[in-house]
Amino acid sequence: MTVIRKGDRVAIISGKDLGVQGRVLEVVRKKGRILVEGVNQVTRHEKVRMGRRGNQEGGITHKEAPVDISNVALVCPNDGPTRAGFRVEDATGAKIRVCRKCGTEL
Repeated sequence: MTVIRKGDRVAIISGKDLGVQGRVLEVVRKKGRILVEGVNQVTRHEKVRMGRRGNQEGGITHKEAPVDISNVALVCPNDGPTRAGFRVEDATGAKIRVCRKCGTEL
């Protein structure tokens, strides 16, 4: 089970983009990988193609590639990169993600 979800703020803890923070765009649970905004940029060489709505421009484009989920850590607004834990609310019985360092809700 992963505690990282789409829209979370994460920090890269290993690899070529070490220390960079970004927002999660997509989580691929089956492969254990996530797509982080502005991290692991790859270069694509695209052809000029005819689309339904007109011409698509070709050339060199840059886009994000997935990184392994073990190479990122959630970012707490107070503490920075941290691990996440869970707390169960008594009234509703809902599980809430909390920061392991300070206990604030993530």
